[in-house]
Amino acid sequence: MHLLLVEDDDAIAEPLERGLEREGIAVTRVATGAGALAAAAGPGAATFDLVLLDLGLPDVDGLEVCRGIRAASGVPIIVVTARADEVDRVVGLELGADDYLTKPFGFRELLARVRAVLRRTTPVGRHGTPAPVALQAGSMTVDLRTREVTVGGRKVALTPKEFDLVAFLAEDPGRVFSRGEILEAVWDPHWYGPTRTLDAHVASLRRKLGAHRIETVRGVGFRLAGEDPA
Repeated sequence: MHLLLVEDDDAIAEPLERGLEREGIAVTRVATGAGALAAAAGPGAATFDLVLLDLGLPDVDGLEVCRGIRAASGVPIIVVTARADEVDRVVGLELGADDYLTKPFGFRELLARVRAVLRRTTPVGRHGTPAPVALQAGSMTVDLRTREVTVGGRKVALTPKEFDLVAFLAEDPGRVFSRGEILEAVWDPHWYGPTRTLDAHVASLRRKLGAHRIETVRGVGFRLAGEDPA
């Protein structure tokens, strides 16, 4: 595993880097927002499995860095910061962060979150085998490597969570997934919030992909249409 650590405070970064390396995780550290954006878009960007991103950087606000990294890559991002306000957490997650951890934190908790995020974001088949690079449902293609969706050859712009949702459904077109299954797989294994967030994402995907693409099965959940309408 190769991790990009974006942290300007040596007192935090150095012991964190040593701890991660003891766990067998390779670490590339940068101390500025500009350095993070350059690393995320540079030739070595494809080697990063995850980004640990501090928000209090000396040159660029960390939320803008999060936005820039997400625009360039689908790499998972965990925000690690002293900002504990709910607004900052919400904004960070909306900009594409996969998790949000406030300082001070325990190293074991951080490590557990890293592993949990990677389990949720690394494509695997239903039996633990490597997933195919691309999934097909009618004229729609879901590319798991580039995190791009095309319909009839036309690229469709999706948010990170919209992509995660359609990719999950596309693993088995035609199968009905319950709301609980979807929330656990796409959002969080311990999701306890309102399920209307799922409905909002489904509605957005229908606008972008076609109203017929995701079907509602009343009292159960949703399924992805395996074929285009005649």
